[in-house]
Amino acid sequence: MPRHFVSQLFGKLAPRIGARLLCEPRWGVVGQITFKNKRRRYFRSTSFDLNTMGASEIARDKNYADFFMRRIGYPTIPGRGFYSARWAKAIGSKDSLEAAYRYAKKLGFPVVVKPNSASQGRAVEKVHTRETFYRAFRAAAKIDNVVLVQRHLRGRDYRVVVLDKKVISAYERIPLSVIGDGRASIKQLLLRKQREFEQSGRDTRIKLRDPRIANKLRHDSRSFASRPARGEEVFLLDNANLSTGGESRDVTESMSAAYKRIAVGLTRDMGLRLCGVDLMLHQGGIESVPRRGRHDYTVIEINSAPGLDHYASAGRRQKRIVEGLYLDVLRALERATR
Repeated sequence: MPRHFVSQLFGKLAPRIGARLLCEPRWGVVGQITFKNKRRRYFRSTSFDLNTMGASEIARDKNYADFFMRRIGYPTIPGRGFYSARWAKAIGSKDSLEAAYRYAKKLGFPVVVKPNSASQGRAVEKVHTRETFYRAFRAAAKIDNVVLVQRHLRGRDYRVVVLDKKVISAYERIPLSVIGDGRASIKQLLLRKQREFEQSGRDTRIKLRDPRIANKLRHDSRSFASRPARGEEVFLLDNANLSTGGESRDVTESMSAAYKRIAVGLTRDMGLRLCGVDLMLHQGGIESVPRRGRHDYTVIEINSAPGLDHYASAGRRQKRIVEGLYLDVLRALERATR
């Protein structure tokens, strides 16, 4: 069984600072790091001994995190949570599918439906109709007892990773897309993109049977057999997660000081040391300065255990950035006093 991405990196990086790594051998997902100062720190996947448990648990729950971010004063996506049918029955609530649909109509279609605590874009879908809303809600409810219904916002999607009051990585996320050559069908172009991923060492799998792709094609009056014109870009998903085939563009060096302060401040205000801050910018890119008194950005969500394996697999430069990031994580773990 291959070792987990983080375990592999820590195994490579720990000797650089004189640390020793011990991993559970069967799955390689959990590990112990012993530093030169004899301190031991532990990790599970991308969860490290850096963030406190309470802050991490709140960050993992999108609904709770939104509540506190709004109270602090950060702009978040308008929306609220509803319950799966099973959970609504268990707690005696009527806030389930029908109530969620009424709320979606009030917000105005299209809306975004997503599981409350899932990651990597699982079951996140932009929907336009009653039929697709019901299907998306039920799909999300299979993953989480709480399903979020949110207003769909337009803008550019960024992931900013903060560690101890410093932005250590930032990149723009672009949804799964193909570019036509005037001859190949969308399905052929997707298969070609999958081969390119494999040749570059990226382990992302494009799921051709993902109903979200079919729904988006249908809404755009296309099908897998459609043949885009030469140079025409066709987006296949609305969410920009790298795990679903999205692309990344590094903006760490060009990110404005103003947006760095926002990401660092939000991480601090939510009680975290390590955080992935997902921002949607509505006016300009992350190189710009937000205008005073205007909501030029919205916080999509925060992540107390940001995974960077898909970003690292995008290219050699990205891999070097991620190695540097995890070396910083190791040093932060070594300095930790608790």
